[in-house]
Amino acid sequence: MKKVSLYSAFVFALVLSLASCKNDKASDSAVPAPATMSTTPTNPSAPAATATPAVPAGPATVMTFTEPTFDFGNIMDGDKVEHVFSFQNTGKEPLIISNAKGSCGCTVPQWPKDPIKPGDSGEIKVVYNSKNKGKVGGKNETKTVTITANTNPPETRLIIKGIVDKEEAADAGK
Repeated sequence: MKKVSLYSAFVFALVLSLASCKNDKASDSAVPAPATMSTTPTNPSAPAATATPAVPAGPATVMTFTEPTFDFGNIMDGDKVEHVFSFQNTGKEPLIISNAKGSCGCTVPQWPKDPIKPGDSGEIKVVYNSKNKGKVGGKNETKTVTITANTNPPETRLIIKGIVDKEEAADAGK
């Protein structure tokens, strides 16, 4: 109970100090708004929540993909597929990608870390590892890559899909 009271007092003092600095233009962009802070104490025994990537601050822009879905066709279990998704910043502000995350560990994206100027293009490389994803006769696989950027909406999804086949085990007929 004592920890909760100390924590609440600390948060209140922090919010109060941030509110008093609100008119200081130099610190406005560096200090988070008090509304984004939580006064709920953290329970160390509770499972950690999945953090949502922060949307870059600033004005929104437009990210246009030439091909938001890629069909890799038929592959064998264990094959790796690599695809490059090309995009262009068709907005009027620099494009800042803060995160790109695959729907599972088998789908790994690589994205540009530097801002993309209006009119410029960029690429997101995605590697899909089909190890242990197939089945005899083929299995439809669809994976997504979620991109978080200063766009509206802030999340864009790319899709990589296809069929993963698996060889019949040599001793399966015995």
